[in-house]
Amino acid sequence: MSERVLVTGASGFVAGHVIAELRSHGYAVRGTARRPVDGLDDVVTADLSHDDGWAAAVDGCDYVLHVASPFPPNAPKSEDELIRPAVDGTRRVLKAATDAGVKRVVMTSSVVAVSSGHPNGPVRTEADWSKVDSSTPYSRSKTLAELAAWDFVSQSDVELVTLAPGMVFGPLRDTSVGTSVKMVLRLLTRNVPASVMMGFAPVDVRDVATAQRLALETPAAAGNRYILAGEHMWMRDIAAILAEEFNPQGYRVPTGALPTWFARVMARFDPTVRQALDHVGRIERVSSAKARIELGWTMRPARDSILDTAYSLVELGLAPNPSKKKATAQEATV
Repeated sequence: MSERVLVTGASGFVAGHVIAELRSHGYAVRGTARRPVDGLDDVVTADLSHDDGWAAAVDGCDYVLHVASPFPPNAPKSEDELIRPAVDGTRRVLKAATDAGVKRVVMTSSVVAVSSGHPNGPVRTEADWSKVDSSTPYSRSKTLAELAAWDFVSQSDVELVTLAPGMVFGPLRDTSVGTSVKMVLRLLTRNVPASVMMGFAPVDVRDVATAQRLALETPAAAGNRYILAGEHMWMRDIAAILAEEFNPQGYRVPTGALPTWFARVMARFDPTVRQALDHVGRIERVSSAKARIELGWTMRPARDSILDTAYSLVELGLAPNPSKKKATAQEATV
């Protein structure tokens, strides 16, 4: 009989790839979501803000991959809109898993729980934690949720592994566009005049999914954090990759750069920029050596991830070729 894994937030970008990875390796998968999930028959309604549904969700499961966490495109009116569901929801999942006798919980944290609030400096590792008081609400939510998880398991028998991905790129499975993919979409559709001086440590969603399975399967992973991220990239680096590939096809990806001060001015009017202020002018130096050594994890080149993201946006009709649209319009007037 196949081991059963619960994946929380099953309708999300990362979770969709995690589910596909698990099913391709023979696991039975159940998901939690507020709506039906394509390709997944075993779905339980459960919300991080409420107790209802979690006992049923974990019932009969051997493992839990806690992927669900809010990552809104806009800065929330109150930081409690992010922090309370993240922290209290994590505790709900861990309590339900403990009560059900689940073997191990793998929690998706974020690299922002490692490096946020720190100035540019040395390479950060799993030994580092973000400075909560000088981070954005999203970064605080991820940091406090992970700290709450480690505090909870210190008083229970359930095994915990936490994963800290960087900025997640990769192909979409549907037309839902999250914050990270929206950056590529804005460049590809020339929705921005130039690149804001924001820096990220990218990772491919498919590699994150593989790491989830490896963290579940590796006995020695219990009790450990793992960073999943590559080398720092500026937004203008991402723009250059997109321009090289897509501008010859008729796109007009902007390759200029805006100064840091302008990004902070933009943040007053652009909620997406405001939500990413942690990354303005910062060089994201983190190491994923521990994941490579202990989990046997590997990463795709960042260029491949960015281009696969873009091509999926094109294929889904979210970033139509402007030259083809122009040609079609001209034909319609003939």
